[in-house]
Amino acid sequence: MGSLLAPAGVDYAESRQHELRKTRIVMVDGNLTTNSETTEGGSSARVFNKGYWGFASTPTMDDDGARKVAKKAVENARTMCRFGDQPSLDLPLGHHVGEYGYNGRPPLGQKETVDLLETLNAHCKEKYPTLKSASFMIMQEAHEKRLATSNGSEGLSTTNRAAFYIIFSAEDRNGRPVELMETFSGRGNLADLELSLDLLTPRLDELHGHLQAKCNAVAPRGGKQTVIISPALAGMLAHEAMGHPCEADSVIGGAVTANLVGQPVASDLVTMVDLAHSYQGEELMIPVYIDDEGTEAKDVTLIENGILKSFMTNRESAAKLGIPASGNARAYTFNDEPLIRMRNTAILPGKSKLEDMIADVEDGYYLMHTGNGQADSTTEFMFGIQLAYEIKNGKLGNAITDTTVSGTAINMLKTVDAVSDDMYWECNGYCGKKQPMVVSLGGPALRAQVHLGGE
Repeated sequence: MGSLLAPAGVDYAESRQHELRKTRIVMVDGNLTTNSETTEGGSSARVFNKGYWGFASTPTMDDDGARKVAKKAVENARTMCRFGDQPSLDLPLGHHVGEYGYNGRPPLGQKETVDLLETLNAHCKEKYPTLKSASFMIMQEAHEKRLATSNGSEGLSTTNRAAFYIIFSAEDRNGRPVELMETFSGRGNLADLELSLDLLTPRLDELHGHLQAKCNAVAPRGGKQTVIISPALAGMLAHEAMGHPCEADSVIGGAVTANLVGQPVASDLVTMVDLAHSYQGEELMIPVYIDDEGTEAKDVTLIENGILKSFMTNRESAAKLGIPASGNARAYTFNDEPLIRMRNTAILPGKSKLEDMIADVEDGYYLMHTGNGQADSTTEFMFGIQLAYEIKNGKLGNAITDTTVSGTAINMLKTVDAVSDDMYWECNGYCGKKQPMVVSLGGPALRAQVHLGGE
């Protein structure tokens, strides 16, 4: 795909070819229940004309298909113009040229993958006889996009991620089902995760230990509690409750963050960044060097030492807000329009040791795993907690039964009085916003005050 000229009378144009390959394999108690490989691909075009966007796509990747969708996109934009004049808007003209391919390990074959799951299932059946069920799921996906824009951007971008899920279930002392899940994820494919029985055994033992503790769990106290939020849960809360309200389309749509730039929204121990592709010299799980509008992807500091600093943008929102385009425009498939999406979002590490943070809590809880949750543009959130422990006199105590945490992210983050010095990343889920999207999230552990559900 070479350089692109905007059709006559159009302010801006972009063209994208996008192929997506996915693998999903599921084994439940030794039975292979899912074994699928899919490939989809196509071409899309988008134009900006007199304040309106026109978009079109086709499931072909040849020159003829590209010409047809370009023509249709222009027609769609001109049709939109019938709704009346829009205020003039000068999109940022920044452009980027670069090719960012993937050079990971050769993927495992289908037989190798199934053999691995069978080995793990046999191991778990022998070593953990009290398990009621053991399930394993593997997901891999690879995106390859070629992009050209009328303002000079040309690029190849790739996203490759793999995730491995282990689900153990048992019965508690009252005969009720108890379930826990452990995940492994990373950039590349399953071979890049370097899964083997030797490496997995300690994690399997740990997961089984937590499950046994949960089978004898006690109920938590409800109300406002001192909690330590594990890195995995802190990453999820940051993404859902604070990340989405810092996406510029949400800001323009009335998110509470719109009028808070320059004001404190967290403790001065909290710095939160949406990272484009690297952290401390290492490539992240979802590296984005050029986004789907041809903008060079740059880090965005959302919160710095507790102060709200800026927002994630695409070209249009950057123009409306008068701030730089950050390279956050991404589309999940060829027939999706690019939307403002997070990439690798995290609260940055602090200076405390996790063990010291726990030791300093006389009476509280250590929240480890979340199951599901929701948040909105006010930063209000509610998350289910599937694994947590009491903290009594600075030591971990009993596991607690499933509960919830709720509140507003801003109020919760303002109570943070310790941030651990470690850093955790995961990319095993999808972010939902009109279309799915692969993202990574992470962070350190946080100590804060939050409302916990009780009996």
